[in-house]
Amino acid sequence: MPHVDLHLHLLPGVDDGPPDEAASLEHAERIARAGVSEATATPHVGHPWFPLDIASIPARTAALQAAIDRAGLPLRLHAGGEIHPDGARSLEADDLALIAHGPERARWVLLEVPFAGIGEPFLDACSHVRGHGYGIVIAHPERAAGFLDGGRERLRPVLEAGALLQVNVCSLLGRHGPEARAGAQRLVRDGAAYLLASDGHGGTRAHTLADGRTAALAAGASPLRARQLTGANPRFLLRHGIPAQPPRPRAWRPAHSARVDAAVAAARARR
Repeated sequence: MPHVDLHLHLLPGVDDGPPDEAASLEHAERIARAGVSEATATPHVGHPWFPLDIASIPARTAALQAAIDRAGLPLRLHAGGEIHPDGARSLEADDLALIAHGPERARWVLLEVPFAGIGEPFLDACSHVRGHGYGIVIAHPERAAGFLDGGRERLRPVLEAGALLQVNVCSLLGRHGPEARAGAQRLVRDGAAYLLASDGHGGTRAHTLADGRTAALAAGASPLRARQLTGANPRFLLRHGIPAQPPRPRAWRPAHSARVDAAVAAARARR
């Protein structure tokens, strides 16, 4: 099954990704050869180091797609963005619409955790985004300082509200240190990670999402689960999205319970 990469710095000359179109195409060829058929171009949005007009992202993505098509590469791009937590509260609904994915009433955006640790400012950023009607995929939570020492627990209200977790392949490969690797492996092993993404940076990070399957297996995922993390789940998000306000969960009951209750009620009515 082809891979779908929902976190990828591929636009040329906008952030710490590829410096020019040639480098973008080199990485695009690399990921296409590795079996990635679709990807979201996710330049940094609201990042203090990389000022970028969010309104320019769709046109920049279309221009790179045209270059990819001319090169004959079987790769489809979607315009997106990796929202910096400090810049999230300055974005309005119209801004988010430019980089969101999924169908109407289930649109979502990619919001990265602060590397310094998960606290109230990040939770406020999540509330701001959800207040505009958008679901959230949380980028590389394992890279937040102290994630396994209380940080994960602080995400509980956001996850209960419907947010999903995206783990980096490079974290699983150990390229962000042992703490991030341990957090990534834990999320994959216990099923909390919904998807893997490369967080590739053309020109500086040459790994691809295809490397994530082997890394997920090494972390304890089953072969089926590894395929879901790199293909089926990200593809589902693009097609079906995340409801921004999911229905209130109901207590679980076995599927046959309702039929048993109905039969008992009917028997009583016949008495």
